[in-house]
Amino acid sequence: MTDQNLNASYAAQGGTRRNSPARVLLASLIGTTIEFFDFYVYATAAVLVFPTLFFPGEDATTALLASFATFSIAFFARPLGAVVFGHFGDRIGRKATLVAALLTMGVSTVIIGLLPTYAQIGVAAPALLALCRFGQGFGLGGEWGGAVLLATENAPEGKRSWYGMFPQLGAPVGLFLSSGFFWVLLHFMSQDDLLAWGWRLPFLASIVLIVLGLWVRLSITETPEFAEAIKKHERVEVPVVELFRNHKRSLFLGTFVALVTFVLFYICSAWLLSYNVKVLQIPFLDALKIQIFGSVVFGLAIPFAGKVADRTGRRPFLIVVTILIGAFSFLLAPLMSGAESEGNIYLFVTIGMFLMGLTYGVIGAALAAPFPTRVRYTGSSITFNFAGIFGASLAPYAATWLQQTYGLGHVGYYMLAASVVTLICIIASGREEV
Repeated sequence: MTDQNLNASYAAQGGTRRNSPARVLLASLIGTTIEFFDFYVYATAAVLVFPTLFFPGEDATTALLASFATFSIAFFARPLGAVVFGHFGDRIGRKATLVAALLTMGVSTVIIGLLPTYAQIGVAAPALLALCRFGQGFGLGGEWGGAVLLATENAPEGKRSWYGMFPQLGAPVGLFLSSGFFWVLLHFMSQDDLLAWGWRLPFLASIVLIVLGLWVRLSITETPEFAEAIKKHERVEVPVVELFRNHKRSLFLGTFVALVTFVLFYICSAWLLSYNVKVLQIPFLDALKIQIFGSVVFGLAIPFAGKVADRTGRRPFLIVVTILIGAFSFLLAPLMSGAESEGNIYLFVTIGMFLMGLTYGVIGAALAAPFPTRVRYTGSSITFNFAGIFGASLAPYAATWLQQTYGLGHVGYYMLAASVVTLICIIASGREEV
């Protein structure tokens, strides 16, 4: 689309006319909820069904690690999605790019629900699964940054953390819905039926969510800040080139500012679910109940974080939360070693997911802050997704390997190391960079 066409398009929308706050916040929340529902449905299936259906013939541990390896593919696809969708988000607008990202993620998820298994087509089955997982990551790589900008670029002065936490709420809501879906399925079918066909239903249900998300997204207008950038001819031809030429420091620091956020989350979700089911032999239903509980705690902490961070500043808030996560890492082994007591597991989940809500609630606004409008979609998306590679792609795999090879204490050390790296980068960042 040419500059003249874009200018005409935004003039037709009323220039910098603002969307209503309710519409903006709903559009940012509904999109990330759908995207994270799709993402976590895969994470749950990677523990419960994929090792059996797509990686048979291996011992249980090897099959689980292979399943986690396909899980990690999405995190390597996400930066590529961030570059591609970020380019169009910074060139043609946040709204159209968000619609395309939602469709990419949704179609990949639905196809997973239609895939034949290893028993039907052999090694082609895990290969197709890996390809669809790549598509999920590619779509989510473009979704998150746009949703955060949709919220923060419509935010009133002094409320960027509050507005920025709405797309972040999509993560716990998506986790709640995905875990709840599997929990309900197991109430109405046997484990054999789940493995035979029931596991497909959450993936296919994404069709309904996609339609809902598109309806909401198409009802909004472009953000005022991007419309203003169009008027002032501030866009650059290739945002990613501008980004790596002039904003390398912000990219590097932002990546590792978000490191512990990802490590903490995937230890408290994917790894914990696997540990409860495979090691502690907790029934699927009870393990999912723990995860559903964790998603509620996670969701409750996010609005609290948004409110407090607007008052204290995001940087000091994140410093305190990161120190608390480092302290929490020393509790991992004592709590999970005594996990014969159900109360210990719930205490671990309560503390971990509350801290997760505190850091995740403000990380969106923090990662977007250092970048100018002309490269903000690309910059915030790349930093978030680079952090996903370093902090999340291998977290379930690494935590499982550390626990089985060296014991639970080393899983805690892994979390501690991530918190130290994050703390150093937050301190190294200037106030305007977080």
